[in-house]
Amino acid sequence: MNSHDKADKTSDKAEELKGKAKTAAGKATDDKSLEAEGKTDAAKGKIKQVGDDTKDSLKGVKDSLKDSPKD
Repeated sequence: MNSHDKADKTSDKAEELKGKAKTAAGKATDDKSLEAEGKTDAAKGKIKQVGDDTKDSLKGVKDSLKDSPKD
């Protein structure tokens, strides 16, 4: 994993956490708009993380197939 991938993962996690904070703030202030925005941000961050994890898994499979002995 290169530094760009790590930065992307950190950014995606930060987006999820920022969304959770917005959701909590929206609930605390009874601001439904802020709460909804927070849920959307959190979901986007989580989806990006799942996409990154899937990409990493597929790269691992590709690498293992490349390194496997040929028949």
